[in-house]
Amino acid sequence: MDTPQSKGGKARAERLSSEERRDIASQAAKARWAEAANLPKATHMGTLKIGDAEIPCAVLSDGTRLLTQAGFLGALGRSTKPKGRSQQVTDGLPPFLATKSLKSLITKEIIEATVPVSFITTTGGKALGFKAELLPRVCDLFLEARNLNLLTLQQASIAESSEVLVRALAKVGIVALVDEATGFQVERDRDELHRLLSVYLVEERLAWAKRFPDEFYKQIYRLKGWKWPVGKAKTPLLGHITNDIVYDRLPEGVLPKLQELNPTQDESKRRKFKHHQFLSHDVGQPDLRDHILQILPIMKISKDWKAFKKNIDVAFPKAGSQIEMEIDIE
Repeated sequence: MDTPQSKGGKARAERLSSEERRDIASQAAKARWAEAANLPKATHMGTLKIGDAEIPCAVLSDGTRLLTQAGFLGALGRSTKPKGRSQQVTDGLPPFLATKSLKSLITKEIIEATVPVSFITTTGGKALGFKAELLPRVCDLFLEARNLNLLTLQQASIAESSEVLVRALAKVGIVALVDEATGFQVERDRDELHRLLSVYLVEERLAWAKRFPDEFYKQIYRLKGWKWPVGKAKTPLLGHITNDIVYDRLPEGVLPKLQELNPTQDESKRRKFKHHQFLSHDVGQPDLRDHILQILPIMKISKDWKAFKKNIDVAFPKAGSQIEMEIDIE
């Protein structure tokens, strides 16, 4: 539908002579060429494969490495085609950082680092990107927000993707440094680091595999009489509860060792990893799975938390604890 402004524009254009139109077109072309002349140019372009995401990337003549906005979103497990206002810069931040959950963590330095870079591609077109070094920093922001319990329930998956990505990139980074130091980067296949990153991502995702089903947490909320937090992060009390009814009822000494391997961070007062990530694949994690499967029925038959604790203390007593027995006296 034509607006009054567009109708007016068409009318003015129709009144222009052919020479005037050519002159306007020429001025516009000169402006574009002048802008292009001042933009940095890409000397190399390609596609970085991170898991299922394919991220167009470029290296500029000054050595700056760039990734596209869609690439950032894909690497974090988000849609590469944000809709509506999510495509726009909000408060000076790109879509992958424009969220209330991160607002308190955004510094002036981060805002300056997220300024998009316009450049000329190797084929002469104009493109927009962000410095590649920004990706792990964005991941770190989501991890810090998770440690401070700032993320919504939906954003928890972004934090997990961030941790997987950071750990995988760190592994590839050390391999690349060794290759450069030894000169092996000249002999390796061009996409070898891509393949290696894919392998590391799979390993990290397996390490982050979900060990506690949603039903486990929903039963805790039911027994406690709490309302299930739809769209919000779960209560930090779940960590203490899980230690009590799960890890502290595994073989004696397991929980203290896990707390030693996965200590509480001084600043956030939270643990950086999940305890189950430190359990062995062949013994520890199967035992954890079996324990959860056995306590779920106990949760379901218990009417409240007091009844559940009484039942689990009988079925899975803590090491060294005394069980109160009900004895019929005739």
